[in-house]
Amino acid sequence: MMSETAGGAGARILLVEDDPSLQIMVRYNLEKAGYAVETAGDGASALALAGSFRPALVLLDWMLPGTLSGIDVCRRLRELPGSRDVPVIMLTARSEEADAIRGLENGADDYLTKPCSMATLEARIRAMLRRVAGPSDVLEFDDITLDLVRHRGERGGRALQLGPTEFRLLEFFMRRPGRVFSREDILKAIWGENIHVEVRTVDVHIRRLRKEINGPEERDLIRTVRSAGYALDNSPE
Repeated sequence: MMSETAGGAGARILLVEDDPSLQIMVRYNLEKAGYAVETAGDGASALALAGSFRPALVLLDWMLPGTLSGIDVCRRLRELPGSRDVPVIMLTARSEEADAIRGLENGADDYLTKPCSMATLEARIRAMLRRVAGPSDVLEFDDITLDLVRHRGERGGRALQLGPTEFRLLEFFMRRPGRVFSREDILKAIWGENIHVEVRTVDVHIRRLRKEINGPEERDLIRTVRSAGYALDNSPE
């Protein structure tokens, strides 16, 4: 049409929608909300992406071009070991109750009739991800993964050498992607309210974090907001 691996902002969403304008609009809004989104315009592409992208949730249009309908794609997802437990929300212009039941009987977890508001769609996504997630010890945002149990971070498969403060700083941002925090907010969250630390200390650790997570060919995911602070953000400039 958080991140934590299974749920929350930052979760990976596969949007299967053949209408280009609708695809662009929904992807834009979901990415703005902090989700990592990949799109497919037909059933075959959707199944291929499901294996490589490993989505936490699939938004699946009922009517798709080619030989595979949304129902076919849903059924096949349930047959694949890597995606049989991934929640699927069916999106369709069909409004008859029988169609909704058919979608649910073929493996869909929820059913939403188009057109619908983005607020409604995002609410359904959040509810579904909360339902299946449970507590998670791994955070994901863009291509960064942070394992809170093993205290390890990776970006694109590359191990990150994070000091204790940089690790806490990255965890803080990854739990709240897209949100701008002032230096004072960051000081309180990372160092505590009763510890005196110079505000410029935040800038020093931000530079260290940037140096570690941003390789030579990688996009800087930490956005500096003039007169406001910093955010973990993968939105285009």
